[in-house]
Order: sequence, then C-alpha cells, then structure tokens
Amino acid sequence: MLIARLIAEPDHLSARLEAAKARMEQAGVRIASAAMLDFCGQTMQIASPDDDAAALRAGLDAHLAPTDGLVCTEEPILPRVFISDMDSTMIGQECIDELADFAGLKDRIAAITERAMLGELDFEQALRERVGLLAGLSTDAIDECLATRIRPMPGAKVLVDTLKKLGCRTVLVTGGFHHFADPVAAQLGFEHVVGNRLEVADGRLTGGLVGAIVDSSVKKATLLAEIAAVGEGATSLATGDGANDIPMLEAATYGIAYHAKPKARAAANGWIDRGDLTSVLRLLGIPEKDWVR
Repeated sequence: MLIARLIAEPDHLSARLEAAKARMEQAGVRIASAAMLDFCGQTMQIASPDDDAAALRAGLDAHLAPTDGLVCTEEPILPRVFISDMDSTMIGQECIDELADFAGLKDRIAAITERAMLGELDFEQALRERVGLLAGLSTDAIDECLATRIRPMPGAKVLVDTLKKLGCRTVLVTGGFHHFADPVAAQLGFEHVVGNRLEVADGRLTGGLVGAIVDSSVKKATLLAEIAAVGEGATSLATGDGANDIPMLEAATYGIAYHAKPKARAAANGWIDRGDLTSVLRLLGIPEKDWVR
C-alpha cells in the first residue's frame, strides 16, 4: 500500500488530479481515495493499494507539478530523529562559494560546487580543490561572510524548533565547515553539528582541512548512529538537496529533497519543489497550531 501526502497549487486541482489518476491507473496504480486532511488543510492524502511509488510520482509530476510531496507505505508519523544538510537546505547559500567571493574566485569555485552537487565530481576531491584555492584568505572574511551573506531558508527555524518541541532529536550534518555550521546551528536550534574543519594558521586559511572528511558516507553513518542512540527502528527524517545527501535521504524513513538537484530528488521519497521548509511539517501532518514561531 502507498500513502502520498501532497501540497499543490489549488487552481483547477480537481481536474489535474483526475488526469494524474488516469495516468497512474494506466500504469497499474489504482487510487483508493484522495482527500484533503482536515487537520492540515493545504495537504491532500492519496491512498493506493498498489506499491509502484515511481508510477505514482510520475503521475503527480506530469499533471500537478510543482508540488511538495511525500510517498511512503504507511501514514507519516512524528520522527524521533531529524538530520539535515546545511548549504542550500537550511541556509540559502553555498558557504564556500560566498567565501570564495572574498578571494575573487567565486565563479571558478561555484562551478566546481555545482558539478559536485550534481554528482559529476568526487566530493572529497572537489572539496579539497576548492579549499586549496582559498589559501591565504583571512579568517576575518569568514566573520564578514557570516554577517552579510548567510541567511536561513524560510521556515528553517520553525521546522527545527517545532520538531525539537515535539521530542525529535535535531542534527545538522554538512560537507561544509564548522566555522559556518556552528553559528548556523545555534541560530536555528540544532542540538548537534557534524562538519569539516578548515585549517587556520596565523589568522589565515592554509588551504587545507583538519581531520576526516564529512562526505555522503559520513552523513548516512551519522543518521544511522543517531537512530541507534534513540532506539533501533526509530522513525527518522532527513532533508538535503545535492548528490552528497543521497545515501542519507535513502536511509531515512522520510527523506525529503528540498528544491533539489535531479539525482537527489529522484532518490528521496519526499520533495519540496514549491514551498518553504514548513511544508515538511505539513507533509508530516503536524497542524499549524503546534508549530513554534
């Protein structure tokens, strides 16, 4: 059985839903019911007795896009663990690209970042190459970048604070840097941070990194360790946007790709294409009266 939660544009919704249902049924996916949730008014729930999630999603994408959605085998429940990527997920920027601007290298470094996020480059190799280009940059640039460039995604703090209030463990895990992730986590309310460390000497970046690299495997391992700490089999939520997030998104009970690159969106069982991060709360069925604002 499949349960799909969906937030779509309201214009001509009934007609577009009928077209989507017709396409699904041609692909062998029957629809048992489709109705708005009383306790979460913008969210529709669709139930199917069949198990072809790809065909169901194809129907939704063909006739209802852009949408925010989640497809799973049971009605979603409150997760016990929430783990999220940072750059372009919890914040609207890629920190290394913004930092590169202070070194006059933004276009060059941003091109490498984009290819890494698309899954076209080895993550560690791309990270070390970009960090190497920043050698000699003053750490004052990090402070200025944080103050003037780095901004939370809309809905990020509401999402984190609400989940935390409801008893969910919140973890920020990033292939970016503690220099940025620690203050971002403090601002948004995350309880724990996992990230990379820039090497600094005499107040300047050396172009190197300290310690092991946080890559896709570490992101997934962090999620699994947090689940084990709460209790094996605990329901989990992960959000991310790039190729480096795919193993984490796949391992979570609810892996939600946020305005994501195509590979990450395809790998996740949830997606946010139209709304902000509060759509995650709506898809989980958490009513607005319970949100922390």
